[in-house]
Amino acid sequence: MNETAAPAKRTGRVPTWLRVLIPTVLILIWFALFGAGGAAFGTISEVQQNDQASFLPASAEATEVNELQDAFRDSENVPAIVIVATDDGGELSDAQLADVEELRDDVLDVEGVVADETSPVIPSEDGEAAQFVASIAPGEGEEGSGATVEAMRALLEESAVDGTTAAVTGPAGFTADLAEAFSGIDGLLLLVALGAVLVILVVVYRSPLLPIIVLFTSLTALTASVFTVVQLARADLLLLSGQTQGILFILVIGAATDYALLYIARYREALAQYERKWDATWAALRGSWEPIAASAGTVIVALLILLASELNSNKILGPVAAIGIVFALLAALTLLPALLLWAGRVAFWPRRIRRPDAAADVAPDAEPAPGRHATATEERSTSERGLWGAIGRLVARRPRTVWILSTLILAVMALGLVRLDADGVPSSEFILGESQARDGQELVSEHFPGGSGTPAVIIGPEDELQEIADIALGTAGVASVAVLSEDSPAGSAPVTEEGVQAFGPPGTPAPEPTVVDGTVLLQATLDDPADSAEAEATVVELRESLDAVGEEVLVGGPTAVALDTNQAAVDDQRLIIPLVLLAILVILMLLLRAVVAPLILIASVVLSFAAALGVSALVFEYVFGFPGADPSVPLFGFVFLVALGVDYNIFLMTRVREESIAHGTREGILRGLRLTGGVITSAGLVLAATFAALGVLPILFLAQISFIVAFGVLLDTFLVRTLLVPAAAYDIGRAIWWPSRLSREERHHGAHAAPAEPEAGPETEREREVAPVG
Repeated sequence: MNETAAPAKRTGRVPTWLRVLIPTVLILIWFALFGAGGAAFGTISEVQQNDQASFLPASAEATEVNELQDAFRDSENVPAIVIVATDDGGELSDAQLADVEELRDDVLDVEGVVADETSPVIPSEDGEAAQFVASIAPGEGEEGSGATVEAMRALLEESAVDGTTAAVTGPAGFTADLAEAFSGIDGLLLLVALGAVLVILVVVYRSPLLPIIVLFTSLTALTASVFTVVQLARADLLLLSGQTQGILFILVIGAATDYALLYIARYREALAQYERKWDATWAALRGSWEPIAASAGTVIVALLILLASELNSNKILGPVAAIGIVFALLAALTLLPALLLWAGRVAFWPRRIRRPDAAADVAPDAEPAPGRHATATEERSTSERGLWGAIGRLVARRPRTVWILSTLILAVMALGLVRLDADGVPSSEFILGESQARDGQELVSEHFPGGSGTPAVIIGPEDELQEIADIALGTAGVASVAVLSEDSPAGSAPVTEEGVQAFGPPGTPAPEPTVVDGTVLLQATLDDPADSAEAEATVVELRESLDAVGEEVLVGGPTAVALDTNQAAVDDQRLIIPLVLLAILVILMLLLRAVVAPLILIASVVLSFAAALGVSALVFEYVFGFPGADPSVPLFGFVFLVALGVDYNIFLMTRVREESIAHGTREGILRGLRLTGGVITSAGLVLAATFAALGVLPILFLAQISFIVAFGVLLDTFLVRTLLVPAAAYDIGRAIWWPSRLSREERHHGAHAAPAEPEAGPETEREREVAPVG
């Protein structure tokens, strides 16, 4: 039987001038933000801080040492180690040593090198290498110490000492390499991400105009985010690092595009039901704003919970990324509808959107599309055609089998967690691919104590100087100890068991240590590289041993910074993960007005995250050969995957609830699956592609986040949301809406509404398995 809806009574019509003014004003506002944000792109690198020490919590011991040692130094210069070693393993000849001396003199002429703070040439004990430590002025913005290091490296190539290999390493060298690795963040990263999204959108929509509208919306949201973040960073209201910038770019592009896809799906439905574009726009907004806002709100809340982190690098990501999601949400609900209102059905060209008949041209406040009772032909067409109809029939026939098998697959993937190594990686491994600083550090470790140029810093009472030095010298892994002294030509003086030693020819008096507020600063050169696990173990032992002198004795330096950073990251995992789960659970309960369904959704995304992380651990170790992972990697992966994974479940379950009100829970599940299948799959592909684009940057942390999130999103898209959640919900039935009224009674709308569902029992289970769907 065919049945059409009766014409609805028109309510107050919006004046034409207002229908023109509203979208015009919105478009102009966003164009202004686009222009301002575009200009801010050129300055974003100027407000970045990539120094690991700046991200430590204020309570960390290494942070206290960093603050105290500023009083001992007049500058913030950064050391760069220049190492020269023979290629054949023989000793440096007198001529080669003379060439190294000349090389040092040439380095002193490089702009940015502080000559009076640069050490003399120091030959190694084996005679095969020589090094000197150049002091580099920090500089400003992009042309800071990195430019000086690059000039030094160019000089080493031009004035190469025959038969040797030379490199610039140390803190300044690693910082320069890191800056170079991040240099593609503004161009290459955006180009790859936008290119991937464009290809997917063209395939999905097969329209030349619609992908451009979506990309413009996403890019405008990004530029507005960049403008806001840069202004806040300049006002010292937040910190911005290179990795945070990369995540911001990807997150905004992916999220804004996902929200756009959901709105477009609703707009396309509305155009088939409303003749006027204005009515279709309001109908689309009414049907999409709640799931879009809930999805964005979930991500924003999860990100803002990062403010509770101890580690500043985690803490700063929260507000920066949340700002990006806010603009993605605003653009999807204001700019995109305004642009599509302007384009109308032309946006989908060459596809044609069917126009409604006269009876279907109803006012925008009429009953929403899911409540409209389709004809029998439409119902049969909707349920039986296409991939999503087939998946729906599979879910309906064997719901329990489907969700149990899906759960087992995810559980098997999660077994890979036993191979997860997230205890931290050496800073020399942060960069993937070529790194002169890493190569130079290997040379230093071969011929000098591994910690040369990056000593552990000990600050303690002046009266306890010798006791502190004796304890440090007696600690395994400490090669030598020196005390800071303004009287010494080298700026420091060696300390042995006999006390402070002279630095110079025989007869030179021992210099006086520099004393600040009754404290002295000692430098303990370690046997192992400062970023190694062995060096961290030495620092731990030093701290434990020096506690016997007094709590006022503090140990810091590069190794201590890495140690305290890893510990803070582990503490953050224990705090942030439960808070994020609780917050998302509350949001889902409020949105779905139920308890059971949110618990199912939370359980599904947690299991999906465990599976993604388990597979990632195996891939990192056996395919990519990564040396491990930073402790923040699982935390970031969790926040993004759980928050973004819930997004797709929100898109699905809000539509399921809407359809359940009209057609009953089980039929509503199948209809919701069919109606959202295409758009959620497209959104998942877009988000996975954008996060995969992070892999183009040669940064270990970003490469790992890229794989975890991209793989996890695909897992959520094709397994969790497609099979696991619908099958589990179908198996449970209307009890998923407990304790809302929808769990106790079915609502009926019109002749074609689904009959009330009987209580689950042996007979109904069997009927469900054999009865055809639709």
